[in-house]
Amino acid sequence: MTPTTYDVIVLGLGGMGSSTVCHLATRGARVLGLERFGPAHNRGSSHGGSRITRQSYFEDPAYVPLLLRSYELYEKVERDSGRRIATLCGGVMVGPPDSRTVAGSLRSARQWDLPHELLDAPEIRRRFPTLTPRDDEVALYEERAGFLRPESTVAAHLGIAARAGAELHFEEPVVRWEELPGGRGVRVHTGEDVYTAGQLVLCPGAWAPGLLGDLGVPLTVERQVMYWFQPTGGTARFTPDHHPVYIWEDDAGAQIYGFPALDGPDGGAKVAFFRKGTVCSPDTLDRAVHDDEVAAMARRAGRHLPELPGGFLRAVACMYTNAPDEHFVLARHPEHPETTTVACGFSGHGFKFVPVVGEIAADLALHGRTEHPIELFDPRRLRAAAC
Repeated sequence: MTPTTYDVIVLGLGGMGSSTVCHLATRGARVLGLERFGPAHNRGSSHGGSRITRQSYFEDPAYVPLLLRSYELYEKVERDSGRRIATLCGGVMVGPPDSRTVAGSLRSARQWDLPHELLDAPEIRRRFPTLTPRDDEVALYEERAGFLRPESTVAAHLGIAARAGAELHFEEPVVRWEELPGGRGVRVHTGEDVYTAGQLVLCPGAWAPGLLGDLGVPLTVERQVMYWFQPTGGTARFTPDHHPVYIWEDDAGAQIYGFPALDGPDGGAKVAFFRKGTVCSPDTLDRAVHDDEVAAMARRAGRHLPELPGGFLRAVACMYTNAPDEHFVLARHPEHPETTTVACGFSGHGFKFVPVVGEIAADLALHGRTEHPIELFDPRRLRAAAC
């Protein structure tokens, strides 16, 4: 069997991988993308109809420059693909004034001079009658927050990549990969063929722990559930022109997040817990959603949104792939720095960065460096912490 040779092979064509093949192909690289499932599938972490996007980033102000670039790139992807991906309906980060959600968002907004407002409880209720904060809760309101369509994002990037000449193989899981002697490239084995390339970009999502054993990063896969409820008064007050995206933190630090009604009068409104999952693997993920889980979500939603839970419509499981510090892993592979780039461990908050992660991964694969600030995402930080 004679191996087929490419400039770059991208393993995984979900959110990050689809963006990476798009950036590589449009720069003229001969690129092969390999995906174990079909295009824009629902077996990993890039499905469920919506993802929140925001700039006042409570996780760390260091993310804000990447968010600003991501917003620019989402607009470009929409123009190039003709798809509607982003809707900036506004968003509120709600909780006690000293909560991470509120105080962290405010810190990023002030450090980067982002437009924002601080709302007290009466003002939250006046502007957004669907929300009922306690008197001691406040919110940071960001007009440029909103939601993204994950399946459309992946499909848009794949379509642009294919038109630019990328070779995309679906339903072709990777069995193994290795670096060629002397760092002269990589060899990738699938159940169908063997491929070689000068560079490899690994975007394996929840399959990262199995494929990146030599990375030295203890990644954990976590089962998460997204829920849709039909508001008691229907969806009219929950449309994007009336109802914002929101992240809501309680006194114990637990967060929920939610969206407007996006899919017509029968589509309901989506809500979910953030980081209230169980450890799993892609092979052991329980895709069934159980009555006690629905009841727990309904109780929590009802504390904040009086027209929810209303009627339960459906629920879907997905996966987070978490790094111990909840920051990304995005760098040249420490053990294979001449040939291999890794993009993984996005810890449940990565989708809003999809276009810029693809740009960064393409930079690293083609040039070995990027102008974007990614020092925070070096996997060696986690090796040092483990020592």
